[in-house]
Amino acid sequence: MQAPLPPGVTLQNRYRIVQLLGQGGFGRTYLAEDQGRFQERCALKEFVPQQGEDHFSSKATELFQREAAILYQIQHPQIPQFRAIFEVEQRLFLVQDYVDGVTYRDLLSQRRAQNNPFNESEVRQFLQQILPVLAHIHAKGIIHRDISPDNIMLRNGDRLPVLIDFGVVKEVVTRIQMPETTVPATTVGKIGYAPSEQIQSGRAYPSSDLYALAVTAVVLLTGQEPQSLFDDVNLSWHWQQYATVSPGLAQVLNKALSYRPGDRFQSVSEMAQALGSALTTGSIPTGIPTGSATAPASPPLSQARTVAVGRAYQPTAGVTPGARVTHAAAPTPAAEPESVWENPWAVSAMGIGLALVAGISGWGIVNALNNAGPEPTTTPSASITINPSPETTAPTPTPTAVEPVAYSQQITVGEGENIELEGSLRSNETVNYQLQGQQGQTLRVQLSGEGVLLTVLAPNGNPADGQASRVLGWSGPLEFTGQYVIQLSPVQGLTDSNYKLTVAVEGPVVEPPAPEETPEPPPEEQPVEPSVSEQRVRIPQGQTSMRVANGVGPGQIQRYVVNLRQGQVLSANLEAASGPVLLAISLPSGEVLSGAAQVRSWEGQVPLGGDYTIEVSSEQAAEFTLNIGARN
Repeated sequence: MQAPLPPGVTLQNRYRIVQLLGQGGFGRTYLAEDQGRFQERCALKEFVPQQGEDHFSSKATELFQREAAILYQIQHPQIPQFRAIFEVEQRLFLVQDYVDGVTYRDLLSQRRAQNNPFNESEVRQFLQQILPVLAHIHAKGIIHRDISPDNIMLRNGDRLPVLIDFGVVKEVVTRIQMPETTVPATTVGKIGYAPSEQIQSGRAYPSSDLYALAVTAVVLLTGQEPQSLFDDVNLSWHWQQYATVSPGLAQVLNKALSYRPGDRFQSVSEMAQALGSALTTGSIPTGIPTGSATAPASPPLSQARTVAVGRAYQPTAGVTPGARVTHAAAPTPAAEPESVWENPWAVSAMGIGLALVAGISGWGIVNALNNAGPEPTTTPSASITINPSPETTAPTPTPTAVEPVAYSQQITVGEGENIELEGSLRSNETVNYQLQGQQGQTLRVQLSGEGVLLTVLAPNGNPADGQASRVLGWSGPLEFTGQYVIQLSPVQGLTDSNYKLTVAVEGPVVEPPAPEETPEPPPEEQPVEPSVSEQRVRIPQGQTSMRVANGVGPGQIQRYVVNLRQGQVLSANLEAASGPVLLAISLPSGEVLSGAAQVRSWEGQVPLGGDYTIEVSSEQAAEFTLNIGARN
């Protein structure tokens, strides 16, 4: 097995390794900087061959590319976007967005240290936030296969759970490493979390993911591992003795934990509906932590009641760059219905009706007892208690649902300008700031304050990109000309939230017109100069060497520049190369060091201080790894 890549190595002349984040049975995960995306951080996953193999076969690479193409289709703000897959020196890598956050496994460890597992409100919120993510991937025919606290992260930016590490890629590793087996076995999924059909036969269904999610929920609630909660003799779960939950939530989790797949919820929608019913009928603890409440979806514009904003906003013409617009409008509450107990005729009628019911029921019971045989029956008879007192039989009034309200306002922001908008939103309100944008412009929006999230909608009604939904800020180029909407809505659980929104527009970059070219006589043929790609190398503090990896071919030179002090020892060694790769080392003056022209390695004390260049070349296309060292 090849060793982990050290910090500083650059792959594909683009991804620079920052540090190793973790290592498991299927490979390693690195934090890297994407030099092709302005040093944006990304997660680089290296899949390591097992069973003594040194590299993946071409068949393995083909399988990975096919599965990665499926994962690339997933566009959800709570799933890291898959960016690319590539192979370098027979090492296979996959690139995806980096998630700045902490896994629920680490959160649970912190809670255990404080003897404070997750409470019911937090677990309900967790389920309500992660179920839509599962619905999204199941709709595409993708099963995650490896749901557990280790593979769900709480993102620091918006405090939403993010689903990571899809088992579909790990299944490819399994198929590659066990090509001779005829039994559809799989090692994908964690023991205790994956259901029996997945561990034993390799089959996975939407209910398999829901089973693993329910196990995750009870682990968070109890602070116990699955092995201590599951009775493998009777194939049943015993977790409620370690947690205090409402009967409604317990019923939902126990159904999802059923041993037989057919006894579980068959879809996310079934489980979500059951969870919603339990929320309205069960006993629900209060006290959801601030900043971690779930974010409800904004009502569609076609279904929301639009209220004129003239009473709550200043006219559009009055919005100037830097101006503040305050939104404080609130819908008028609906009138309470008249109670039936305030009507004396209704009370009298109800009393007479209840008396008749009591008389008829009493006659029925006596008649049933007279007709009964001498042998007593074992079926218990129903007990009927009728109390005509209004104090105890008054019907509980059904709470009036709060109707969603959407406010809309047109704003104008000139190129190079910005405006600030301030306001307050209630739990049922959404505000839509409408802005006319031109293709090629750059829009920047940023929220300050807590409890409100924004979504940037393009003229076609969809989010502007995969990062423009339910976020605190967004920046990006506009791909269309038309009306964009900056939609603000509060997170769930907050009755009132203040916000301040900053909106800025930058003009498109205009290329200057190309000057007219004056015809010139054809130049004399000259030898073609090789193309040179130069990179400055800085050896990290506390280390004496670093590796760089790249490719080179005819007419190409990879140049590495390292700054040295007089008397330091410089070393350059081609550790691995897939072709006739050679290097040459030059002094700061440009002269080639003695014995350092067209060699595989060189080491010696430098006579001068300054920039030394190491040029790598090859007569044919080849990949290489170069170790550069400098010591006193």
